[in-house]
Amino acid sequence: MNIKNKNVVVTGAGGFIGSHLTEELVRRGANVKAFVHYNSRNNWGLLELLEKDILGEVEVVAGDITDPFFVKTVTKDVDIIFHLAALIGIPYSYIAPESYVNVNIKGTLNVLQAGLDNDVGRIVHTSTSETYGTAEYTPIDELHPLKGQSPYSASKIGADKIAESYFRSFDLPVATIRPFNTFGPRQSARAIIPTIIAQALVMDEVHVGSLSPVRDLTFVKDTVNGFIEVGTSENSVGEVINIGTGSGVTIGELLKRILHILEKDDIRVIEELDRVRPDKSEVMELICDNSKAKHMLDWRPKYTLDEGLAETIKWMREHTNLYKTEKYVV
Repeated sequence: MNIKNKNVVVTGAGGFIGSHLTEELVRRGANVKAFVHYNSRNNWGLLELLEKDILGEVEVVAGDITDPFFVKTVTKDVDIIFHLAALIGIPYSYIAPESYVNVNIKGTLNVLQAGLDNDVGRIVHTSTSETYGTAEYTPIDELHPLKGQSPYSASKIGADKIAESYFRSFDLPVATIRPFNTFGPRQSARAIIPTIIAQALVMDEVHVGSLSPVRDLTFVKDTVNGFIEVGTSENSVGEVINIGTGSGVTIGELLKRILHILEKDDIRVIEELDRVRPDKSEVMELICDNSKAKHMLDWRPKYTLDEGLAETIKWMREHTNLYKTEKYVV
């Protein structure tokens, strides 16, 4: 399937990956309807940082993913739904778990039912590598057991299973993409890479949590290419597909690499307990087995970690005003 001239809805379009996906879909000639969360300020989130000529090609609609009537209305006459709308912050899920159930599970149910009612040609549901929990083996393939090690990951497991049930029960053409940790320009400072960069650019010290966990870090442009491949491949329906590089790095090593690129190797590093997850909730190692994506989609990451970090740092140098470094928030 060619994405050009397809009518596409992106839920969560105002978020980090959603804004990049929206941008790339426009560049590839799709007709994009961007679903953002309604607010009285008419703020479109990170979409507002897109180039004007790109944003001008996007139909932006504001609403609530937990409202089934609105979701059904927005997804009429659509070829593909890319469903990214979700609450994603792990620390906040400890504080507001019910919100995660409502948005991540009920919101996904609304998208699936709307897709069924409106005879949508393809739905790409977004999972997360957090659903695997701490690895029983690495690299992690799609058959690895799922573990609800945080309310966030538990809510995403629930959403994944609802998506699976709609494929099995109603033959809905849904595919699940399971990205490992994605980074790049426009990402919130709640994620580890922009947290480190934002502090190091304007402060003489960097505050972090645990330096021991291992993560597989994929540059956002590679992740977006994965989304589009899953959305257009004839082989992806009914499948769960990992997207990641296949290589892991500890947070401590990642910190050193970022500080080296910034030429701030000697900056003071402070580990703070309030940035550390509860022991039973911390996921110690996530490394992707991307064999399925390679064989089924012919997808491969094009960016190295250092190349992605360089692009991210360049963008953040130009947008330091968007980041609040003086206080840690969940």
